[in-house]
Amino acid sequence: MSLATRIAAAALMIAAAVTGASAKDWKVVRVGTEGAYPPFNYIENGEIKGFDIDIAKALCAKMKVECTFVAQDWDGIIPALLAGKYDAIIASMSITEERKKQIAFSNKYYNTPATFVTTKDSKITDTSPEALKGKVLGAQASTIHSNYLEDVYAKAGAEVKLYPKIDDTHLDLVNGRIDALLSDKVVELEWLNTKDGACCKFVGAEYKDKKYFGEGVGVGIRKDDPELVAMFNKAIAEIRADGTYKKINEKYFPFDVY
Repeated sequence: MSLATRIAAAALMIAAAVTGASAKDWKVVRVGTEGAYPPFNYIENGEIKGFDIDIAKALCAKMKVECTFVAQDWDGIIPALLAGKYDAIIASMSITEERKKQIAFSNKYYNTPATFVTTKDSKITDTSPEALKGKVLGAQASTIHSNYLEDVYAKAGAEVKLYPKIDDTHLDLVNGRIDALLSDKVVELEWLNTKDGACCKFVGAEYKDKKYFGEGVGVGIRKDDPELVAMFNKAIAEIRADGTYKKINEKYFPFDVY
């Protein structure tokens, strides 16, 4: 065997070894979620529940893997994925260009608009940046909604206050510490139908600009796990096709969130 042949053979063996070492046999997928974003994910009697959780379980069933769930505060949810605390984020995370610089995403599994909420006695009717100059606006931190407020409304003269959890934003709206909040319309619809949310109402337009609000909500995955992205994409298509998605959707919503 010539030297060139031996070098080529050795290179093939090394490549095969590297490929074999990097390939993962997915039998268990650890899913990170917040547990504080009803009706999509929340903790009830010590158990994580919600639309995201039911979707995750359905996807794992299609993928023939065991799902385990890890609760994680929202502001650390991407760093914890990158640190290997779990393998996928299923927590109503919108697919945005900024986030795609850090992680990969599956195809979307739902897509809902953002909207402002204010108190029923508020004089706010126009939610344009110019109209809300001088107002105090709230949102959950590290979200598409906080990014939009900081990039568009703060620059137009509004004061923006950010909170670790959506419930904290609701509390400050009720107590008059902010004039309005920006959030997901479905999340706010859930809250407005509670006793605590009876004080408040939707105001203004729905916001869907892809630059800020992304391409819908997807599963967040590390970039070095492309096979897991493919598995989730296949599973999303399957639950959409066989009626599983529709059944889960109808459990939570009287409308299609896809």
